Amino acid sequence: MITIKSEEEIELMRKAGMLVSLMHKYIKPFIKEGITTKELDKLCEDFIIENGGVPTCKGYEGFPCALCTSVNNQVVHGIPGKTKLKNGDIITIDVVIGYKGYQGDAAWTYAVGEIDEDKKYLMEHTEKALYEGLKMVKPGNRVGDISNAIEKYAKKHNLGIVRELCGHGIGTEMHEEPDVPNFGSKNSGPRLKPGMVICIEPMLTFGGEKVYLLSDGWTVITADGLDAAHYEHTVLVTDTGYEILTPRLDD
Repeated sequence: MITIKSEEEIELMRKAGMLVSLMHKYIKPFIKEGITTKELDKLCEDFIIENGGVPTCKGYEGFPCALCTSVNNQVVHGIPGKTKLKNGDIITIDVVIGYKGYQGDAAWTYAVGEIDEDKKYLMEHTEKALYEGLKMVKPGNRVGDISNAIEKYAKKHNLGIVRELCGHGIGTEMHEEPDVPNFGSKNSGPRLKPGMVICIEPMLTFGGEKVYLLSDGWTVITADGLDAAHYEHTVLVTDTGYEILTPRLDD
């Protein structure tokens, strides 16, 4: 069931979203060559707790950490561990933070040191695909309008679309209805209404669209070994358009 949030619920989700934004701003300077993904996870978990939040990912269906840290050809759900970041890597930090029972969710792909032009292209156009989807968020439009805008942009820029994974509704739970795919037809899917809160999150690759799940049961990688990027905002549907609840504070 798709829920319409009350003003009180929306205000709590704004606070959850701002914690997500503050955490991303906090961790960005630490994303350097030599740090391990586990060290990043520890820094972020401490930050979340110290600022009155709950690291919702930790323990979710058995996931062991506060962050998902996906490096290079890892698309999503990478488990923090002993992997040391290297100059030229890209890493997606994906986090869900709870605040008084309500959730905020955002993912960003970061460069480690100096990256090559292919990685820059992938990051730039995956982020822009997110904003193409956001342009479609307003009352009366449908979820498929968002999906179609992302798909058209990705195809125009020759990027692969990970079709097994999608955006979603969010509220008291990390994942709620509706699903928000990154491909689809205009004027399809549920209609957008004021008070809905959704996560839009294109996951695009520099190569093919096929992905595999690793034996850890979480990490999804590209089948061809080429890089992937992932950008996500939590978004409120307003009376006239949308409000980003997880604004980027490092821009």
